This record gives sequence, C-alpha cells and structure tokens, in this order.
Amino acid sequence: MKKVMFISSVGGHLTQILELKKIFNNYEYVIVTEKTDVTKDMKSKYKMEYLPYGSRNQKWLYPFILLINCFKSLFYLLKYNPDVIITTGANTAAAMCCLGKIFGKKVIYIESFAKRTSPTVTGKMIYKLHAYSVFVVQWETMLKFYPKAVYWGGIY
Repeated sequence: MKKVMFISSVGGHLTQILELKKIFNNYEYVIVTEKTDVTKDMKSKYKMEYLPYGSRNQKWLYPFILLINCFKSLFYLLKYNPDVIITTGANTAAAMCCLGKIFGKKVIYIESFAKRTSPTVTGKMIYKLHAYSVFVVQWETMLKFYPKAVYWGGIY
C-alpha cells in the first residue's frame, strides 16, 4: 500500500486537506499540521503528527519556529518515508516540500482555493524552487501565475 503524507498549516489549509478524507483509507497515511487546541483533538479521528504553531506576526519568535519545523519535518519524513506528499500549504508545508524533492518523493502542491486572482507566498516560493512534482491550481485564472501548473478544479 502506498504511503501518503498530507501536510498543511491549520485553518483553511487544513480544512482543504480534510476535504480529501475520502481517499485517506486508500493509503497508509499521516496528517502533519500545527498543534493547536483544535488539532490536538483530531488525533482520535485521524493519524496525526504535529509541528509547533507559528505565525508571521510573531516577528522575533517565528524564525525559530520555522527552524524547528524544518527539523521536525525531516524527522517525520524519515519516520514515515511517504511515497507521496500532498499539501495545500502554507508556511508549515514549505520545508516538507523542499525535503520531499531532495529525497526523491512525489510532491503534490495544491494552491489554496481562497486564491483566485493572486498567488500565495508559499505557492510562489514552492513554484520558483520547483519543490513539487505536480503543482495544482483550483482556479483556471491561476494558470497565468503558474503556467506549468495543472488545473484540477476545486477540492470542495
């Protein structure tokens, strides 16, 4: 059975990952997201791992949280050794995309459904670094920002 890692930050990005739940049981899967009061309770329903929560608004603390997330992402990548990494972003998933490509994993990056007329910061970075195998947009209008992307429609 293929191993799939789903990774995203909390909020809307995680909501989009959970829209894919109908395929979870087709794979040996794990969801990696930030640990918050909401997500810690999800462990009873899904196979979960956690990264520290960080926000760009935490100017002094945020760089350290990103560094910790890079090391924890490497740990989870080695622990689970997924065949495929699927992410809806955001910053939490950037390190995993880069590590996944370095380790030869298939990385499917799904640009946020909320972005219809402009790219996300993480999406631009992942696209520019080519830290993906397949770059998916949920709106055809986003193909002008990501010409090598594929349009698969919305996941909602």
